[in-house]
Amino acid sequence: MAFLIIGGAKSGKSRYSEKLAEELNHACGNKQKFYIATAQAFDDEMVLKIKRHQEDRKNANWILYEEPLKLTQTIIKITSRPDFKDHVILVDCLTLWLSNLLEKDICSKKETKKLTDFLAHNPALKIIFVSNEVGLGLVPATSLGRKFRDQAGLMSQAVAKACSTVTLITAGLPLSLKKIE
Repeated sequence: MAFLIIGGAKSGKSRYSEKLAEELNHACGNKQKFYIATAQAFDDEMVLKIKRHQEDRKNANWILYEEPLKLTQTIIKITSRPDFKDHVILVDCLTLWLSNLLEKDICSKKETKKLTDFLAHNPALKIIFVSNEVGLGLVPATSLGRKFRDQAGLMSQAVAKACSTVTLITAGLPLSLKKIE
């Protein structure tokens, strides 16, 4: 069962996703959860944000993987662990992953297809994806900004199609967009 949690910046996506992971894990009697962080620290602000997130997760039974590029391979690595059974994986966030791919000139369409193909072959996997909705704002002034916005929209559509549940978060409030039981 794959979940996509999407919304604007500081909308409450991460908090909602972490609470959802706790609920899913608790329902299965598990304590440990797996967290894939895709952020990279390119400036002081991001260093502080990553540090704050690491501190927030420290005592919450998270097993952390920091992976900016090889998302599908990291998910496969986690699900192949001998101690992985019915656990939850939280990926935060897809738009940072996309940004990392674009920076390294890696084909995001191909990487997104790898991810959605993996999801299609593993429908019982409990995985939560966090992503930013970037298409509702101003039209970016630069061609790179427009390219990112367009690729983020295409990635979000593909992942949303592959997920059984899609929730939009705005002002800290969830709005169900798709739910397949």
